[in-house]
Amino acid sequence: MKKHLILFTCVLITAFCFSQETATVKGVVINSADDSPLESVNIVNLNQVVGTSTNAKGEFEIKAKANDTLHFSYLGFKSIKVRVTNDWIKFGSSKIELTEVALALEEIVINQLKLTGYLEVDIKQVPINNNYRYSISGLPSTGYEASSPSAITRVLGSIFNPADFLNRMFGKKPNEMRKLKKMKQDDEIRNILASRFDREMLTALLQVDRVDLDEIVSQCNYSKGFIQTANDLQILDAISECYEEYKLLSRGRTNRL
Repeated sequence: MKKHLILFTCVLITAFCFSQETATVKGVVINSADDSPLESVNIVNLNQVVGTSTNAKGEFEIKAKANDTLHFSYLGFKSIKVRVTNDWIKFGSSKIELTEVALALEEIVINQLKLTGYLEVDIKQVPINNNYRYSISGLPSTGYEASSPSAITRVLGSIFNPADFLNRMFGKKPNEMRKLKKMKQDDEIRNILASRFDREMLTALLQVDRVDLDEIVSQCNYSKGFIQTANDLQILDAISECYEEYKLLSRGRTNRL
């Protein structure tokens, strides 16, 4: 009887493991207006932290299991989130429709420089980038970025808590910090983020608002100019670097105590 019970338990455990095993789902992404396939649509599994893109026929395949959420985004179209169901996994391909939205272009201001041909005069007209980074001895990174030399006191004064804000944001969400590491390791996601500047996929993956995301990077002493011009991959690397430096400094303080 005992042997039968052990065997039955093993069968149940095996069945449970197989049920939790990550499968793949397939689909086609189309334009809801004319049913035409959309190529190079960005697709990210927010739970498994893996990404992919559609081919020329709008087709895709991505690792997923039941109840995972897939994030679909494409320039000029409204982004959507789709929940993976058992039926989708069981019965195969699914058709995903994206709706086109109007694009609003921000006003671009061009400052014309009137050059005289004299270097000493013309060089004074060139805008100066007042962003500086300070290297911290003992840290493996390039250091912290500040908006001006006078900010060095603020930088050094906050060096022992630049990521406290980030830790407060993610301290109660350890899964998000694990996602951060997985995002850096997935080549497809890195390629997607390198071509984006809207922070939409980052906020979806990390489960934070755009305002909070900018505040995290700002609290890590990155300049306003960097935040405004960096692509999503640079922002991801900045946050990750900040957190790693925070952990290094925290261990140093603990050892001294």
